[in-house]
Amino acid sequence: MKEQLIKAIQRNQTINMIYLSKEGAISKRRVKIIKIGCDYFQAYCFTRRAKRTFIIDNVLTIVPVVYKERGII
Repeated sequence: MKEQLIKAIQRNQTINMIYLSKEGAISKRRVKIIKIGCDYFQAYCFTRRAKRTFIIDNVLTIVPVVYKERGII
């Protein structure tokens, strides 16, 4: 998982992730990674509209956010 997070920060990508909290609650978050440490990473969470710290082992899955260009017809 850490490798995927490193790729996301290198590519400056926003990601959707499924996260398991310490209390056991599962949530879907859209985040922009700011910094990666050994066991954690800091990211701006668009869901909470604040900077948050997440434990890497508690991330269940991540998917890069893909924006589609609007076409003019």
